[in-house]
Amino acid sequence: MKNSRAEESLRKLMDGNERFVSRRECCPNRSLDRACAVADAQHPFAAVLGCSDSRESMEVIFDCGIGDLFVVRIAGNVCDDLVLGSLEFAAAELDVPLILVLGHESCGAVQAALQGAAPGHMAALLDAIKPAVDWAREQTGDMVDQAVRRNVRNVVTQLRESSSILDERCRRENLRIAAGYHNLHTGKVELLDG
Repeated sequence: MKNSRAEESLRKLMDGNERFVSRRECCPNRSLDRACAVADAQHPFAAVLGCSDSRESMEVIFDCGIGDLFVVRIAGNVCDDLVLGSLEFAAAELDVPLILVLGHESCGAVQAALQGAAPGHMAALLDAIKPAVDWAREQTGDMVDQAVRRNVRNVVTQLRESSSILDERCRRENLRIAAGYHNLHTGKVELLDG
């Protein structure tokens, strides 16, 4: 039995992305009235773990608005304890049926990881991406693109393996964790298989 709420949430995201790509955005729920309506409680229909890249505005690329998405953004869409705790909160406390891990074309964090060492705390960020970079070096094609896609898949696996809360919700079919890739040139979000 599939999680129909998760499937509906994923459909809403992809329909919104299609409106964005085809330049038929509705720009729903982007008013002060909407902000006031959700001020006392939030009920997002999905959570998105995306990159903090300035070109990645989740509400825009999915044609959503205030209160629709629970968004966690960190360079390279990597996962640490704080990100994991935020997503556990979204799943356990806000009952989101879907978490989408979204990587994107030309990710600067992935490019930096491919180049190697970085100063300061950036090293920890790049270390989190290193397994995807190591894998991509063995593949054919665009190494950045390969590493971005592998990193997304690695993070999906990490979310389930590192969180008994998320894993249990997935096993009970109360949650789906999906993987996606955003093409910056076309605007299109592509769903990736596991």
